[in-house]
Amino acid sequence: MRLMTLKTYLVAAVLGTASVSLIANPLVAQAQEHEVNTDDLARKPKARVAPVYPGMARRLNIEGTVKLAVVVAPNGTVRSWKPVGGHPLLVNAAVNAMKQWKFEAAPTESSGIVEFRFQPPK
Repeated sequence: MRLMTLKTYLVAAVLGTASVSLIANPLVAQAQEHEVNTDDLARKPKARVAPVYPGMARRLNIEGTVKLAVVVAPNGTVRSWKPVGGHPLLVNAAVNAMKQWKFEAAPTESSGIVEFRFQPPK
């Protein structure tokens, strides 16, 4: 049996530890409490996807509001988004959820601000 180099051994140890910690303590958890404000957008959402509360934000007890400027295509899909405010640890969770939203169809595209309010799960 070939001996592992120190570098290979360290990489294997880190990956093994990471996989065990993922099983024992997931790094992401579904946000138990979140609030979404779409009042600034002319169209109403037909399908909303809840953001996943990031594990690091949960461990650091970070809460706050993420604001996304979104453009909705005529068919109701989210065409583009741009973060305009919020904690960097929470922005990706809001963007990943927003990408999956579907809105009512309309003759033209719409734009507005969508706010996601994050509170750490209790």
